[in-house]
Order: sequence, then C-alpha cells, then structure tokens
Amino acid sequence: MLTASASRLPLWLKLVVTAFVAVLVPVYYVNYGATNFLYFCDIALLLSLISLWTEKALPASMAAVGILLPQVLWCADFLGELFGVHLVGLTAYMFDPNRSLFLRGLSFFHGWLPFLLLFLVKRLGYDRRALWSWTAVGWGLCLVAFFLLPPAGTIMPDPKIPVNINYVFGFDDAHAQTWLPAPLYLLGWMATLLVVIYIPTHLVLRRLFEPAPAASADAAPAPALTPAYR
Repeated sequence: MLTASASRLPLWLKLVVTAFVAVLVPVYYVNYGATNFLYFCDIALLLSLISLWTEKALPASMAAVGILLPQVLWCADFLGELFGVHLVGLTAYMFDPNRSLFLRGLSFFHGWLPFLLLFLVKRLGYDRRALWSWTAVGWGLCLVAFFLLPPAGTIMPDPKIPVNINYVFGFDDAHAQTWLPAPLYLLGWMATLLVVIYIPTHLVLRRLFEPAPAASADAAPAPALTPAYR
C-alpha cells in the first residue's frame, strides 16, 4: 500500500469516485439488472476505480483505449439533444421522463469519465499493453452479449433491462440488423471496434503520454550478467 506522501493520486479523488461507484452499483443493479454491468462503459468505470486505488497504469490505460472515443461521441450526442439537434440517439434515454432524474443523473458519469481517465493516464503513464488487454476484454464482452444475453427486439418484463448490449445485434435495440447474417455482423463489429476505435486511440495515447514505469521496465532488455553471477 502506498503511503500518502508516495501516492501519485489525491486521496479526495479516490474517495469521491469510490462513493459514486458505491451508489451507482446497487442502484443500477436494482433498476437495470446485473447484465447492465457488461457494457463497455461500466467495465471502464470499474477499471478506473481499480487504477485509482492500486495506482497501476494498466487498468486506466485499458479503459482509455476502450471508451475514450465512444464517450466523446456520448458527450456530443448529449449536447446535441440538449439543444434540439438529433445526432445518433445515444443519449435519448437521458431525456426520457419515465426514468427518474436521479437515475439519469447517475449516467452523467459518461461525461466525466473520459476526463478522469486522461488524468489517470497523465499521472500514471500509459501502459502500452492496454491495446491487446482491452481488445481481449472488449471482444469477450461482445461474445458474451451475443451468445448469452437478450438480442435486439427482445421484449423484457421491465423495459429498463438492457438488450443488445454493446450493439452486437446492430444499432437499434428494437430491431436486429438484417443486412448481414448475425455471426458475420458480430465479427465485422468486433473488427471495427479494433480498427476504428482501439488502435487509433492507442496510437494517440502512446504519442501524447509517457509510458508507464512498469511497462518501460517490462520493455527494457535484461542487464547482462557479470561472470561472477553466471
């Protein structure tokens, strides 16, 4: 455990984010069900909490690779909806009067999470293993959602229970896409996530931020042994 003087992250930030997650998890569980935590953004939030307390760069770096671009789109879509401009409809639920203001307020973490992740990566460094680590997580979540969870168009007893998690059946939760066979669409979607979101984000983060110390140590060649230690 790091001492307060050795910590690279402020204690108040750790406590605030922990308190927020402590409220969000039971509220989301009651209202949306356990499967809601399989969304990329919810996994990223939990990874950021792990990074805050362990001060390890890899969890925050993984989350940044996975959700920075989508969350920027979320923010743009929310601002568009707020001013009457419909972009892609990602944030339509934020203006749904059937959902409580408190529940919708919790979803504002989509707006501040990308800034938190950038702060963590700046303080802790960017761990270059994040690209393939997050890709494994993201693809795993897609496979679970496709094979085990309700597809788009499923009528749930509670309409707040999510279907089509991580858009593995298309971008319309009410109707699955029909222009490709479902397995082929899934493979294409997973490839698109890697090529369009994960790799570009990884390249930008690698360029803008210092490598994480642990990643640098892993990448460094082992020192040559002197004859006395061979």
